[in-house]
Amino acid sequence: MAARTIAIYGKGGIGKSFTTTNLSATFALMNKKVLQLGCDPKHDSTTSLFGGISLPTVTDVFAEKNARNEPVSVDDIVFRRDIRNFPQPIYGIELGGPQVGRGCGGRGIISGFDVLEKLGIFKWDIDIILMDFLGDVVCGGFATPLARSLSEEVILVTSNDRQSIFTANNICQANNYFKTVGGRSRLLGLIVNRDDGSGMAEKYARAAGISVLMKIPYNSEARDRDDSFGFAVELPEIREKFDRLATRILENSISPCEAAGLDFEQFIRLFGDVSENDPVPATEDELFGRIRSGAAVGGRVSEIRESAEDLRLMDCIEKLPEAEKQVYRMTQLEKRGVEEVAALNEIDENEVLKRLSSARNRLKKLFFEQ
Repeated sequence: MAARTIAIYGKGGIGKSFTTTNLSATFALMNKKVLQLGCDPKHDSTTSLFGGISLPTVTDVFAEKNARNEPVSVDDIVFRRDIRNFPQPIYGIELGGPQVGRGCGGRGIISGFDVLEKLGIFKWDIDIILMDFLGDVVCGGFATPLARSLSEEVILVTSNDRQSIFTANNICQANNYFKTVGGRSRLLGLIVNRDDGSGMAEKYARAAGISVLMKIPYNSEARDRDDSFGFAVELPEIREKFDRLATRILENSISPCEAAGLDFEQFIRLFGDVSENDPVPATEDELFGRIRSGAAVGGRVSEIRESAEDLRLMDCIEKLPEAEKQVYRMTQLEKRGVEEVAALNEIDENEVLKRLSSARNRLKKLFFEQ
């Protein structure tokens, strides 16, 4: 029987590995054969699972073997840990990735899955494969289990802060997109980690049509267990929550969510009132220091910054022929429209544009040839 595959996504640092590790432990305690697959370039998903040991990564092993023209074998990259009082061992793999700034992490994910599929990962005698995935990278490599339907189900991990919820919403939208092109991954819902009781993640879940599967309040003792490479499910209050979720997963009693996620405007309005004003564009004069920021009042320049370049530019303007100088001042410094300048100078608009073009060319030569 093929393994049950579940991808667990969330923002970096939000508790994906904590959640995945304790869910792995819970399934193993239920006598299920579990494989935890770390899909983050930091390759730290299985650190707690293996008592602080950093596992050799698929990326590194493949590079070493390839350099010697040797094939990668299962025992090069798949590791097991037998834990006292656990009826089943837990298996672990870290896909890994390039060193910081030296390559594409998403490409590493894709290549890693290619290696695992050649080794028959989805035919192994495993009950459940939990994939611990970084969710705040938009690179397509991190969407591999969704794009290729390698994960049957998806669980989102978030907290009550806007950035982690935003990441969860992105993954929800991505999964919905892949479903339109044949993807079959089902969204089970979201887990609220470090729940502070504010209800923001639940507010988002209601608006987006996503089920809340579990809420884990911040627990310093649980965090200490994780930091010291133990399991938070050793604590009764945490074990009870994970037991309930694992049982629901095994019994297929969770109805998949048909959520498309929220667009940006819908999402941002969950967090407060949003200004209805259009963004104010910056001007070249402002950015190049020709006028002081905020100095234009009522469409007229009220103040010129007295810098060396400003004075030099003003000196060049004074050297223009009178007709061109007048048009340049009115259009560029006083910000009058072409139609208004034409009327005030009793010339047609084409003549205004012609004089302005000539003035700009002269200024360029005057300014840079001085």
